[in-house]
Amino acid sequence: MDDSINWNEFSEVERIKYESNFLRGTLLESLSDPVTGAIAPADTQLSKFHGMYQQQDRDLDKERKRQKLEPAYSFLIRVRLPGGIATPEQWLQLDRLSDQYANGTLKLTTRQAFQLHGVIKWNLKKTIQGINEVLLDTIAACGDVNRNVMSHPNPAESDLHREVYEKAKAISEHLLPSTTAYHEIWLDQKLIADSKKDIEPIYGDRYLPRKFKIAVAVPPYNDTDIFSQDLGFIAIVESNRIVGYNVTVGGGMGSTFGMPETYPRLGDVIGFCLPEQVVQVAEKIVLVQRDNGDRKNRKRARLKYTIDDRGLDWFKAELHKYLGYELQEARPFRFTRNGDQLGWKQGGDGKWSLSLFVEGGRVRDAGDFRLKSALREIAESFDGQFILTGNQNLILANTSAEGKRRVNELLKKYQVSSDQLSGLRQNSIACVALNTCGLAFAEAERYLPLLITKIEEILQEYDLFNEEIIIRMTGCPNGCGRPYLAEIGLIGKSEGHYNLYLGGNFNGTRLNTLYKETLTENEILDELRPIIADYAYNRQEGERFGDFVIRKAYVLETKEGKQFKH
Repeated sequence: MDDSINWNEFSEVERIKYESNFLRGTLLESLSDPVTGAIAPADTQLSKFHGMYQQQDRDLDKERKRQKLEPAYSFLIRVRLPGGIATPEQWLQLDRLSDQYANGTLKLTTRQAFQLHGVIKWNLKKTIQGINEVLLDTIAACGDVNRNVMSHPNPAESDLHREVYEKAKAISEHLLPSTTAYHEIWLDQKLIADSKKDIEPIYGDRYLPRKFKIAVAVPPYNDTDIFSQDLGFIAIVESNRIVGYNVTVGGGMGSTFGMPETYPRLGDVIGFCLPEQVVQVAEKIVLVQRDNGDRKNRKRARLKYTIDDRGLDWFKAELHKYLGYELQEARPFRFTRNGDQLGWKQGGDGKWSLSLFVEGGRVRDAGDFRLKSALREIAESFDGQFILTGNQNLILANTSAEGKRRVNELLKKYQVSSDQLSGLRQNSIACVALNTCGLAFAEAERYLPLLITKIEEILQEYDLFNEEIIIRMTGCPNGCGRPYLAEIGLIGKSEGHYNLYLGGNFNGTRLNTLYKETLTENEILDELRPIIADYAYNRQEGERFGDFVIRKAYVLETKEGKQFKH
């Protein structure tokens, strides 16, 4: 420990990171401890950098406490997957690992990554080794570092898909932690006795003050929710080539009930850079945050607060100092949507891609609906790619006409179809929440599909079943499902009670606003019914639901994050 640092001034996690010997901590000892299914408290912080969270089955808490047993501990493992692209072989391996070591399902996340849930401590190393066998890893999927880099996922929508994917991958690789701890602990490589041999040229000995998120988008599609990211790159296309990228900074969705000094915030466009400058710009923005972010209060440690506390002009000036040059003026761009357009599309190369709805991002078999089995059999002979989207959906991409025929045949065989989905359900996102997330106050993934069914009855009554409306639900205000950008946002306040937010827009460029607090299901439906009826009868041509509720003053527009109220 450095005696010159007054650790009482900093959050406890700062000390844990500093003393961890570059993310080693006592993880090896924790993993070998036979007495408990948990790991040591300090190691729960360090394990995030290795791509996992310790959790417990909250459905079983009362019964296990009654039996005087420790909680039913298990781990979430997140697989780093820049741009969301996986091979059929990688899909099959993760499918096998989910059955062998996890809870039998795959979770597709809102950052285009895989999650395995329910892995017990004794199976962690075997699972991670299995992931690495197919050239995937979990490094930096969580923790106070740059996380999975997102990019526009659909090759059928853009001939420039490959270029933006490669850019996202380059950013991700450049910003990976340099420590060899991951390979030592999980892949049994030789330990480095002298930690001085490990250096972190970008992150230093305490890494970032908090997590950092980056995405790339290609207008007119904002399917990576670029303004929710700490750092975004918006591709500027001229004459069918990317001439550079607008740079956005300071987005972030997390907030805390009862702490008005925390709030969601949209990113600001601060300039334009050339394609060859992107990785350098990303690094220098990370360094500005590393050196200036709040290390005392983790709830205000994201880049958005650094910018709001010091000012956007200060941030740009500081960035230009780190870069040694100034960004160019931002170029014009326009987004039209941030949801996925489902169904088959043919790309310019003649290949076919299917955007397939995956409710809540959960790939599983349930009764006659056997999505997991269908995708397993598809992967066994598929001639394309599996691409995870930022909306928890899946693209079966770049297949031939014969591949398209085979996919349709197997989806029909396993009764997996997206044909009868409402416009609301197609544009839904839910975080995991209960039963495993320790932060959740209420249900989300397990409950939103049921609530949507009841809202659909109202939509059907007013002939709006096919109208696309963005709805998102989270079990707490931390924002993992980006609920603050939804036209209808629902955030868990307590079991069975939700805050209702309205007025986000369809292209992801406006925060929503609190409409009513602490509503039950019946109250949610009662509040939405007259608004939906009004929308059906009085909307203007082409007017989206989120724009309508602002125009009709159901809520006032939230123009900046600091105005946001829970």
